Amino acid sequence: MRTETLGVALGLAMLLTSGCGAVKGCPTCGTDRNGTVGIIDIVPVPEHNPTGEPGGPFNSFDTSWVDPVNHRFYVSDRIGLDVVVVDTSHDLAVNAIGGANSVAEAGNNASSCLAAIPPLLTALGNFTRFGCRTQTFELPGFGANGLFGGFPGAQCCAARANGVNPLSGPDGETVTPDGKTLFSGNGSSSVVVFDLTTNPPTVIADIPTGQSPDYDGPVGIAPCIASSSGRAFADPTCGDLRADEMSFDPKDQVLAIINGDPGLPFVTFIDVSGVVNRTSNCLPVNPNAPYGPTNFPSCIIGQIYYDGANDNPNVPVDTVDAPCPDPSNFFDDASTEPVPTGVSGVGVGVGGKNVPCHHAPISPAGLGGPAWNPNTGHFLLPNANSSGDLTVGSIDDIDLRLGNPNGPVIVNHFLVSNCMPTSIVQGPGNNFLVGCADHDGETFPPNEYVINGTTGNILANIPYVGGVDEIWYNPGDNRYYLAARDMPNGPVLGIIDAASNKWMQNVPTNANSHSVAVDPSNNHVFVPMQAGAPCTTQSANGCIAVYAAQ
Repeated sequence: MRTETLGVALGLAMLLTSGCGAVKGCPTCGTDRNGTVGIIDIVPVPEHNPTGEPGGPFNSFDTSWVDPVNHRFYVSDRIGLDVVVVDTSHDLAVNAIGGANSVAEAGNNASSCLAAIPPLLTALGNFTRFGCRTQTFELPGFGANGLFGGFPGAQCCAARANGVNPLSGPDGETVTPDGKTLFSGNGSSSVVVFDLTTNPPTVIADIPTGQSPDYDGPVGIAPCIASSSGRAFADPTCGDLRADEMSFDPKDQVLAIINGDPGLPFVTFIDVSGVVNRTSNCLPVNPNAPYGPTNFPSCIIGQIYYDGANDNPNVPVDTVDAPCPDPSNFFDDASTEPVPTGVSGVGVGVGGKNVPCHHAPISPAGLGGPAWNPNTGHFLLPNANSSGDLTVGSIDDIDLRLGNPNGPVIVNHFLVSNCMPTSIVQGPGNNFLVGCADHDGETFPPNEYVINGTTGNILANIPYVGGVDEIWYNPGDNRYYLAARDMPNGPVLGIIDAASNKWMQNVPTNANSHSVAVDPSNNHVFVPMQAGAPCTTQSANGCIAVYAAQ
């Protein structure tokens, strides 16, 4: 029955796609004018070419973001080991933000770290080169030179089929509304914060959300990569994998960021008010020592672990019934010790301070990118699957409970069926589009949901696009744009009218085109693409394709 339903939906989708651009007032398409969306420009990505020297094709990238104030598009480039910056007014790459290991221009002009920032530690206690090389940091050839070491990139094999994306970076990107501060999720289970008002951008905070993979040894990450096949990154050298997608609450100046890959995913809430206002650098509890399991960042206000433990909200830290993380949840059944997870409950800092934490149902398929809801002050977090029914996901409604020593807590689960929620974005008012994909062998008919962000009530079910990763709302034309890389007939850019919640069009993109962002001033849609025909003269290099109404 599922196959028949999928075939009917796809047939109708193809029929409507073929007629949408030629018929005015198409009710299903949500448009009242002729014309379609297509590629209008191609942006070459700095230092990429098909020979592999120095950057190789632009074939591994992640989340992107548009800053409408300064008209800049940012995208995580895991081959160039940097964040590419594009001028959205002229469709031209203008910078690459990275560390000492970047292969683009930032390699010769790496971001410096403020001297006060300590280096990071791996789960096994040694330094990792991808943090800030400050203070007493020392590795052979990597002394305390005051630079940001950089991003780990795509490792050897970050293609989705190879299953080691969780070791890659940079990952999620978010820019503050004033365009002055960039947050970038990193593979070392940390978020790097850049001051965009300096040239090159300066690292003003490097905040661990958990324990870094053991990139620099003594063991390295080979055991972690080996454990990625069927064991959900069970080896202790994996640490907590990457810090990935995020959302910024500009009212309270709180950043929510997920370590969301399958295993023991969790979300971290960070008070970044001092960082964005340039009054602090989110230093560890003991500012004179490196970050580590017992010396965590002082600005983390709480974490929620999707470990299936019973929650005890009546104590500041859930250590009575279930410590954070729940020690009964082992990554490897043959192991006697769980992999270190997060910064909560793993040690006591100066003054006996711990980070408040809570627990959530186990999430075997991981977490998606969160969104802040200004109508409630809560964060909405996509949970791919939180029950025994693989066809049901949820959007978790999280109250920050600022000022409460118990920290943030989930107050509601909004269920969505036949959907693996991967993303969520606010549209007009209290409408939120939920991005749906497939998971765990379950293949759903293409569908997306629009929900009420306060009640979770489903306002619309849009069955003509699905299999998405990143989604974007553009107030410039009041449309949602969806990077639907897993549509059955090939990857597309889905377009939905946010006024009527009607599907408008699916525009072909390229393999694994899973990232999208839009500048509302000119309605240019930026879609990173790996090597392929849509990149025209850059077809062997990969590119950033620019879409707009024709």
